[in-house]
Amino acid sequence: MHKTRFFSGIALLALSAAACGLAAASPERDVVVPAEPTMIDFVDPAAVAGLSTRTLTEDHYAGNRFVHIDYPEFQSAPALNRALHAQAERQLRDFRGRTKGRSAYPKPELNVDWQLAAASPQAFAVRLRTGEFQGAGWSYSTRTYWFDRRAGKVTESAGLLDGEHALRQLTQLVREQLKGRGAQVAREEVSARGDRFDSMAFNRSGDLVVEFDDCQIGPCSLGRLAVAIPAERVRPLLSEFGQRAQDDIREAARRAQDNVHAAAERAPIRQSETAESPQAASNQAGTVDCAKAKCVALTFDDGPGPFTARLLDILRKDRARATFFVVGSNAAAQPELVKRMSAEGHLVGNHTWDHKDLSKQATSRITDSLARTEDVVEAAIGQRPALARAPYGATSQSVRDVAAGLGLALVDYDVDVKDLLTHKAGDITDLAVRKAHPGAIILMHDIHREAVDAVPDILKRLRGKGYSFVTVPELYGSAGMQAGRLYRSGDELPGKRPLT
Repeated sequence: MHKTRFFSGIALLALSAAACGLAAASPERDVVVPAEPTMIDFVDPAAVAGLSTRTLTEDHYAGNRFVHIDYPEFQSAPALNRALHAQAERQLRDFRGRTKGRSAYPKPELNVDWQLAAASPQAFAVRLRTGEFQGAGWSYSTRTYWFDRRAGKVTESAGLLDGEHALRQLTQLVREQLKGRGAQVAREEVSARGDRFDSMAFNRSGDLVVEFDDCQIGPCSLGRLAVAIPAERVRPLLSEFGQRAQDDIREAARRAQDNVHAAAERAPIRQSETAESPQAASNQAGTVDCAKAKCVALTFDDGPGPFTARLLDILRKDRARATFFVVGSNAAAQPELVKRMSAEGHLVGNHTWDHKDLSKQATSRITDSLARTEDVVEAAIGQRPALARAPYGATSQSVRDVAAGLGLALVDYDVDVKDLLTHKAGDITDLAVRKAHPGAIILMHDIHREAVDAVPDILKRLRGKGYSFVTVPELYGSAGMQAGRLYRSGDELPGKRPLT
């Protein structure tokens, strides 16, 4: 059984406030480890009211590439939503064009995830992180969009500055900061061009963090390059909006630190302790005996998304349960939907943190992607997933070994309704009903409207054929599921005779 470690009250709060590996409070009261100045305090998206997620994806249907693009959507910022959607579409079109007709193994891959660099009364800032795999390894780039909530306008990062003159002055400041980085960094490549300053945000001190893409001003092997221009030096270069955003972020950091200190005064320092977290299970498991009944398992990948709540409404109304393989970054942004899945009898599984092809990853990366998602789900429902599904169905011996170490059984499928390919709910329904069989594991995606639209008719028509809808482990009954093993269908166990 997996262990979860609980830290002292002050450390736990500080870790929450300083997301993404930034400075955390030390075990001693009121002693704070200084942050690396180019690190950004990303905002917990779950704390932003009205935030949901959107996804553009291409699976094996695309033939020669894998694509997964996630970005946030805000109830109160339609202009920002349109800008983010347009950027996602541009990246998808560009990647399609560059990979068209190519036949390569492993397949080229485009992956875009996001963080909130700001979420304040004045501004939203969405940092898009793009990874591309073209055979030799992954390369990364970032772009940060800012939204002025007062004016209702979207701007790219250069909009934080007060015009072209300020951009030229910033260029000189950045070059100064790069002097000590060695001969490998080409400072002359930093020029007052928009693509050199397309990802900027403020750290907790109000310093302006300027990020460069891999290979942009130095060898690709250097990875992320960034500089932090001190708040006082950059202040005169900021636009009126940039100054408001800087002030908000500094004030938010001050409030967060005050809260940490206040909590430290209230909470006693205690030694670390361990507690076991139970494996995730449906709270309705055992109500159907799949050795006697005709069972199928509906599984939904890539959420939670904008249609997941409606899907849960449908399943609750029709008294059916399903297995949800959630993407960790989406689950972190919408934990209430994950809680609802578990509370209503469904099973929550692990679909990695950001939907990258695990078979291309080093063991450490595979572990991190699965473990981060485990932690997010556990925080939401108090249980750790016991099942995982590899993105794109791509597994390897390393994936199986890591899954075994984390206590995860791997789940594939044997019925694909092709909801990523079709835009007609009726076609999805017909395929699901035609291919269903006792013990079937059916692949669907709750990020697509048409897939959710098809569910009521799928439930009705399969119920008419005598089927019950259960979670994946219920297909295997008392035999159970073993960590590290790959499961494709509930009728694949030795000696198991499918019902007719």
